[in-house]
Amino acid sequence: MIAQFTQYLPFIVIGIILLLYTVKILNEYERAVVLRLGRFTGIRGPGLIILIPGLEKMRRVDLRTVTMDIPSQDIISKDNVTLKVNGVVYFRVNNPEKAIIAIENFLMATSQIAQTTLRSVIGQFELDQILSHRDQINAKLQGILDEQTEPWGIKVSAVEVKAIDLPVEMQRVMSKQAEAEREKRAKVISAEGELGAAVKLAEAAKILGEQESGITLRYLDTMREISTGGGKTTTFFPLPIEMIKSLSGQIK
Repeated sequence: MIAQFTQYLPFIVIGIILLLYTVKILNEYERAVVLRLGRFTGIRGPGLIILIPGLEKMRRVDLRTVTMDIPSQDIISKDNVTLKVNGVVYFRVNNPEKAIIAIENFLMATSQIAQTTLRSVIGQFELDQILSHRDQINAKLQGILDEQTEPWGIKVSAVEVKAIDLPVEMQRVMSKQAEAEREKRAKVISAEGELGAAVKLAEAAKILGEQESGITLRYLDTMREISTGGGKTTTFFPLPIEMIKSLSGQIK
């Protein structure tokens, strides 16, 4: 019995090898680009697929969204500021045939074109625009990358600029600029307050000028505020306004 098994062992091994090369199982998110004698024959999967041993071979393609980091790039902005910018690209394969046949390595190609596009687009903006209009830059990056990778069967769904590193000298300049801006706003607010106070004082002076007794009452109220309080010993001797007027008339 053992001798018979040993006799058929090479055939069993060959059969197992042929089975491994013939039967393939693909996940739901995978597709197989099948080549027969070097020529494209179709897309197969998911599930169980059968290949002709020696004549057909396949390339697996993952259809899930790929998250790819864009390494930090040294970029000079439009206003000649040196920056370090990195980002991230989200894309997926929507045409497995093109992704395998039209390009040698679509992952490497997408990474390289993303780095080049990032440097090109960021260089078209000034520093203030880069910091304040990031959504517009992201949209422009996505549009360019999507157009360039479409012949490879790639669909770019989003591009995001993650971090922008500024030189230390530029950070100091921007800090001084922000401080000056805050001081400017504080002075404007203070001037607006003084203007409002001056308007109210002018209105109050006009009203008091029309009523002589009003000036007297305001004078007495001011004296009360000054004389009251802890530890104060100030004493006032109010004189009637009529008396002062009569004395001034006699002097004349």
